[in-house]
Amino acid sequence: MLLTLVICYWVFSVALGLWAALRVKNTRDFAVAGRHLPFYMVTATVFATWFGSEAVLGIPATFIDGSLGDIVADPFGAALCLILVGVFFAAPLYRMKLLTIGDFYKRRYGRSVEVLTTLAIVLSYLGWVGAQLMALGLVFNVVSDGAISMTAGMWIGAGSILIYTLFGGMWAVAITDLVQMIVIVLGLLYIGGEVSEMVGGVSVVVDHAAAAGKLEFWPEADLKAIIAFMAAACTMMLGSMPQQDVFQRVQSAKSERIAVWGSILGGSLYFLFAFIPLFIGYAATLVAPEMVKNLMASDSQLILPQLVLQHMPLIAQVVFFGALLSAIKGCASATLLAPSVSFAENILKPLLPPMQDKQLLRLMQAVTLVFAACTLAYALNSESTIFGMVEDAYQVTLVAAFVPLAFGVYWRKATNQGALMAIAFGVSTWLGIIFFGPEDPYVPAQFAGLLASIAGMLLGSLMPQYLEHDHEVHDKLHRGEMAHTGPQHG
Repeated sequence: MLLTLVICYWVFSVALGLWAALRVKNTRDFAVAGRHLPFYMVTATVFATWFGSEAVLGIPATFIDGSLGDIVADPFGAALCLILVGVFFAAPLYRMKLLTIGDFYKRRYGRSVEVLTTLAIVLSYLGWVGAQLMALGLVFNVVSDGAISMTAGMWIGAGSILIYTLFGGMWAVAITDLVQMIVIVLGLLYIGGEVSEMVGGVSVVVDHAAAAGKLEFWPEADLKAIIAFMAAACTMMLGSMPQQDVFQRVQSAKSERIAVWGSILGGSLYFLFAFIPLFIGYAATLVAPEMVKNLMASDSQLILPQLVLQHMPLIAQVVFFGALLSAIKGCASATLLAPSVSFAENILKPLLPPMQDKQLLRLMQAVTLVFAACTLAYALNSESTIFGMVEDAYQVTLVAAFVPLAFGVYWRKATNQGALMAIAFGVSTWLGIIFFGPEDPYVPAQFAGLLASIAGMLLGSLMPQYLEHDHEVHDKLHRGEMAHTGPQHG
């Protein structure tokens, strides 16, 4: 019965996405929903995109094994990312009326920076999408009581998400995200209430967690621990900013004000609701301590699903797995679409003969298909956890794309040469520590890469310039005059 109801919900959500595909007439519809999304839909798609498998399965498992300080990257850093994007980046980027985040790098710095940052952004999505596909395999395996293997579940999940994302693009993502946000919020509130009754109230769980040291957030007074804490926070808080999925939500809004406040509210809601799975997961240690102990030794990501299956009625099981599938599907579809659009627009399109809008749309759909196959192959062969895959995904954008974005928007003296040196310094430092540094470096590789990237931007922009650059690009950006201008020098 559980499997049947879950399959029915899955079919309904895919059908909803295909219905939304009827709205797609051109590349702007496919990539940014024609810039027509109202406030409630922007908020919903920001929330649903971030609220993926790591929020329901990965973060609780990491918290149970550690403390609040171990999840500083997500939800703390992830939520702050969305809020900071709304405060500092949504307005200037929205005014540019771009199709992809790569278009910003092209206009601000030129073709070389566009290519390098786009490749870094696309590469980062392998881990994120792979984590969602792994979670789908896990869910189908659990609800079928092993009848559907993890591998088969990943194939089913990838195929069905691909169907409506391929044809519906951002419209399909936005409309399904709205439904999925409602299911996630109501489902988790219901399950949280059920668990609260089982353990004797929220305060019982909170007091037990506090007594066990689980609510400790700040690192100990040790420089290495402080640096590690800052590195973990920056990985998602800053590394997630130069991402196409975040940019798409900003660009899809009907107005600049909606772009700003939709991102801020979506991030705030994500932060609040991310604590419900934490509460449910830790409550499992009180309800079924032996089960939790066994799963911590084998696969801690199964704690929430097994708690629901073993200790709750059918209606609660249906609600939980419906909410879980909504969280995963909303995140997976968005993160499948984003890199595909970026790669088609910023890498392939300039290499091909001039094409009409319909041809570009078909190119984006073809890239979506190929990227789905690549991420499925990556997920099938990965040995990382869901939380680990998501956290690692943002290291490459942190060291390669964040500094050119932030300095490009807010520092007039940032130049093409500075951006290239920021990318070169950041990536080489990051990779150098990973491959040639100690096993436990004093400064984590991604944090060292971020600092090196900042140094590269400052040095490259302030030293004599060997690449032509027009500082008027920055001024036009803040005056909102770049919406219809072509690429600048570089």
